[in-house]
Amino acid sequence: MKLAKADKHPAWCPGCGNYPILETLKEVLDEKRPERDNLVLVSGIGQAAKLPHYVKANVFNGLHGRALPAATGIKLANHELEVLITSGDGDMYGEGGNHFIHAMRRNIGVKVLVHNNQVYGLTKGQASPTSDWDFVTGIQIHGVKTLPFNPLALAIIEDCSFVARSFAGDKEHLKQMMAAVLDHKDGFALLDIFQPCVTFNHVNTYKWYRDRVKPLPKNYDPFDREAALKVALSGGEELPIGIIYRSKRKSYESHAKVLNKGPLVNQ
Repeated sequence: MKLAKADKHPAWCPGCGNYPILETLKEVLDEKRPERDNLVLVSGIGQAAKLPHYVKANVFNGLHGRALPAATGIKLANHELEVLITSGDGDMYGEGGNHFIHAMRRNIGVKVLVHNNQVYGLTKGQASPTSDWDFVTGIQIHGVKTLPFNPLALAIIEDCSFVARSFAGDKEHLKQMMAAVLDHKDGFALLDIFQPCVTFNHVNTYKWYRDRVKPLPKNYDPFDREAALKVALSGGEELPIGIIYRSKRKSYESHAKVLNKGPLVNQ
């Protein structure tokens, strides 16, 4: 299989939080996936969704909010492939919100990195599902008057196999979380990444996040679902980062008897 060549010039603003995510992912892939014939990067539309263009890998770039249906089809057609999605908070939690809910409910064995900058960057600064209350934009001139979407709490309620959060401004922590995602073997894995948008979000800046993100304590038990939900529901002046929840639940494809004979593409 011939892998696609990576584009050399990312179409992101200088200082964008997407850059450290891209560079960290490249480092993790070089260390853990030097051979990438069985790795497929899937994305929809948005600034975060451009990331696969800048990585040498198998790539499927689809429609806005539709990365998960494509990724699900790829995974079920050949469940021996490792399917990694890169998406933004609008792409995954807005346009793709319905797919997000049901992919976790099914526990499809895909891995999802969400670049969460709490704003729409590609379409020039509208509020996203994760924008904070009273966040002012050129469209929401009186401030956002809807509660922000909480993807971590929803993932835990749906008993998602792996739920984590990190910050683009903490490369070492982000690298650990990405490595943990790649090491995850069974079921849906979600890594939500706080990613500052230096052009359209002047509230949730690098400093704003650094003043608030706090790694989970070493004795924290991610298999404690009730404790994990409390962490996911916490906010304000403290934003916990780390592996928040793990479940021993098996993936959807492990229950599909038709796959017992091997990948569908080989049957």
